[in-house]
Amino acid sequence: MSNLSSTSDDILSCARSLVIEGGYNGFSYADISKVVGIRKASIHHHFPSKVDLVRTLVQRYREEAEAAADELRSHFPEPADQLRAYAKYWETCISDGSRPFCVCALLASEIPALPEDVGLEVTAHFRMLSAWVAGLMEQGAEDGTLQLSGPPQSEAEAFIATVHGAMLSARAYGDPSVYASITHPLVDRLISR
Repeated sequence: MSNLSSTSDDILSCARSLVIEGGYNGFSYADISKVVGIRKASIHHHFPSKVDLVRTLVQRYREEAEAAADELRSHFPEPADQLRAYAKYWETCISDGSRPFCVCALLASEIPALPEDVGLEVTAHFRMLSAWVAGLMEQGAEDGTLQLSGPPQSEAEAFIATVHGAMLSARAYGDPSVYASITHPLVDRLISR
């Protein structure tokens, strides 16, 4: 059974990389077959369709993001420190190439062309991320550690959009430092102490 789980995880990991490289329509089961070293029929055994595969990928991605938010809460009790750590996480990923782009941000740009089930999962990811960041904004505004210029929900959406936009700019320019040049001033503006 562990081999099946491992194969499924390998397929998901490969799909994640391929989505980041070329989006939803930029890969096929044949591409995964070559990378993972299994037949396409084996991929279909784990994920009967591409919709099943990418929907599962996004569900797991959201679960990972929720776990990461919980971990940030346990390591950094202050909302400002959590926001800083979140932005820094992506800065590191972009700089070292380990996760150069958010899978859901990339897929969000394709929502009009995505299968509905996948689009719903992407939207669910953004709702989860927005709720977490809005909670940080609200807490930080209440305890005086964050300086907001608008309602917490609006500030959260602006923060998320800026982080994802910075990823896009870094990718467009082929320069990881562009991400930091955009996100550092954002975090500095929010932190009032």
